[in-house]
Amino acid sequence: MTDRTHIAILGAGPGGYVAAIRAAQLGAQVTVVENQALGGVCLNWGCIPSKALLAVVELGDKAKKAADVGLQLGGGVTYDLARMVARKNKVVEGLVKGIATLFKTWGVEHIAGTGELLDARTLLVKKPDGTETRVQADAVIVATGSSWPNLPLFPIDGRQVITSKEALDQATVPARLLIVGGGVEGCEFAALYGGLGAKVTVVELMACLLPLEDEEISSFMERELKKRGVEVRTGTTVERVEREAGAVTALLKDGSRLTGDKLLVSVGRGFNTKGIGLETVGVQLGRRGEILVDDRMETNVKGVYAIGDVVGKAMLAHVASAQGKVAAANIMGRPETISYDVVPAGIFTLPEIGRVGLTEQQAKERCAQQGGNPEQDVKVGRFRYLGLGKAQATGDATGLFKVIADGKTGTVLGTHIVGAHAADLVHEAALAMQAGATVSAMANMVHAHPTLAEGLMEAAEDVAGMAIHQARKRMS
Repeated sequence: MTDRTHIAILGAGPGGYVAAIRAAQLGAQVTVVENQALGGVCLNWGCIPSKALLAVVELGDKAKKAADVGLQLGGGVTYDLARMVARKNKVVEGLVKGIATLFKTWGVEHIAGTGELLDARTLLVKKPDGTETRVQADAVIVATGSSWPNLPLFPIDGRQVITSKEALDQATVPARLLIVGGGVEGCEFAALYGGLGAKVTVVELMACLLPLEDEEISSFMERELKKRGVEVRTGTTVERVEREAGAVTALLKDGSRLTGDKLLVSVGRGFNTKGIGLETVGVQLGRRGEILVDDRMETNVKGVYAIGDVVGKAMLAHVASAQGKVAAANIMGRPETISYDVVPAGIFTLPEIGRVGLTEQQAKERCAQQGGNPEQDVKVGRFRYLGLGKAQATGDATGLFKVIADGKTGTVLGTHIVGAHAADLVHEAALAMQAGATVSAMANMVHAHPTLAEGLMEAAEDVAGMAIHQARKRMS
């Protein structure tokens, strides 16, 4: 064994590749085993591809309003999905090459193949050409991610019944698209294909779309999707799927039938823990099949760490990256832990959603559990994009800022934004929460004018009923 710590990483998604680079920066010898493209699902079949396509629809939305603002384009807006997909592929290809370049500059070894733990320090790698090699390391990081579940109810064939992977590579827009699942992924694809002109129907088990989000924000997004012509069916499930030439029919629990050209399954993901030797090594799994780790990202087996979707925490690319940095630091003797209290997230519907912290409902439930009075001790401030000069000037006046605070201490408990650039704007609130700033500090910070960020200031001011650009509320 050399003097340098050797770290083997199984998987090169947003968790694995970030962990590799951070470990190399800290002086480790690093070997990454990945059997697919660098960047994982997020870069190749998720976050980046969908945003590349949604950006075109968003541009089309603006083009449709061009005449209203004095810009004459001539003709209507049409979409060439094949060219959109080609551009998307080019964007992805460039970013994948970027990771390969980073690996090269930091001296990270990449072995293409499928890896399996033989023991806590040894990986067996099966290469695409049929050969095998072994990687001996001082520590191992499992970053195998998650995948689309194989559900008997939804026989995925990649043609009529599809996953998000196939939905990102369609050559033409289906006339009718059924989406099963109204969570983040389902709503993003509803916005995308609804914007492209498909007749979209979303079926969601829960009473509302985006059931994990703040209720007010969920309702706002449901209204926006309906404005795009998206049909929303909540509070019901698909009981059976029937396929025939050129069509697929979903029979719902409420007795109705929905027929489309394609059916997109968007009902969660499964952990990639099978066939990688976890049982051999004795790594403990949770009841959902996730790898159990401590706040240092180490499993119950000393020297074996796990990060990303496979650990079943917040299944977000940026959380995987943060976990990768923590795991690498701990292996290299720099103690770090991770907290999930302040994790911002974006939902790239049209318009976007950005959120961090508790929803209003969660804040009130927690207050009640602690013996407080939710109606008095949980304060909420709101401000609409409509009241912002920048939003009016750019034509982005649809949206809402919402700040939730502790009525006694002024602590910011959560912030939710729906509107243009919401996923970018929410980071100001996340930093405030991370730093322990009060809602008054957010309100008193001078914001540049004209900007969309002023909406956060106004919403923070509204917690105390003092927003400047908001009509006085009537006293009850």
